[in-house]
Amino acid sequence: MPQTAHNSLSHWLVVSDVDGTLNNKLRILPKKNLQAITRFTRELGGRFTLASGRNVQSLKKHYRALPIEGTPAIVLNGAGTYCYKTDKMMSFHPISSEGKELILEVAQKFPSAEITVYTEDHLYILNSLMFAPALVSADKLPHTKVGKPEEILHLNWGKMIFMDWPHNLSRVRKFIETKKDNVLNPVSTSIFTYEILAAGVSKGTAVKELAKSLGISIEHVAAIGDYYNDLEMLLSVGLPAACGQALKALKDAAKFQAVHCNKGAVADLLNYIENNYMNI
Repeated sequence: MPQTAHNSLSHWLVVSDVDGTLNNKLRILPKKNLQAITRFTRELGGRFTLASGRNVQSLKKHYRALPIEGTPAIVLNGAGTYCYKTDKMMSFHPISSEGKELILEVAQKFPSAEITVYTEDHLYILNSLMFAPALVSADKLPHTKVGKPEEILHLNWGKMIFMDWPHNLSRVRKFIETKKDNVLNPVSTSIFTYEILAAGVSKGTAVKELAKSLGISIEHVAAIGDYYNDLEMLLSVGLPAACGQALKALKDAAKFQAVHCNKGAVADLLNYIENNYMNI
């Protein structure tokens, strides 16, 4: 890293996943995380934001609970970057028409899978049975039920999710892996969900875009997460960090391993940065 002296951390950007990282396993923000973020942004001048698979509406309450207004957030696992200060999408990378056609093929081959499609500002549900209703009810998300994917083909899809029981979802996953070519970027986000983005789109590409727009060197970007959809983000930044309970792949990619999310993983990372990078 360049050895330029700084008396603050204004040249740093820290990006955190939400569920299982910023928040504990009960989806509650630990007090020590809020205190550390407040010190990092208000006293030390650092930039902090969130990178989540959630859409704009779902992420809003988590974003606005933090003192980070003015730094855009990454939504839809990297398909979008949103500015809550102006309430505008700064960038959006939709799935291509070729990608949509492949998704239609998968939907026809595996009719038991529930499907959610996220556009820039809305959520559409197909084959709503159990998983999709649970997803939208948890955050009271506005949504529309549709009968067939063809009904919304004209819209820009930021991401979509296949949801099913693990043994069925593994078949979906294997099929997509053999067919994705260069039009889709699939990623596992839980044992019940398999998410699809456009090829080349991830939290990692979104973090690079955001850092460039803020004029921050990627060497001075830290990112912390816990699951597979965070891996590209960790591989893209100067200081990758993993929560204590994170998957092995993330711990292997990390330069710093924080405590378990229940114990304040984000605070642990911010304290580490303050203690080790203040003058770098």
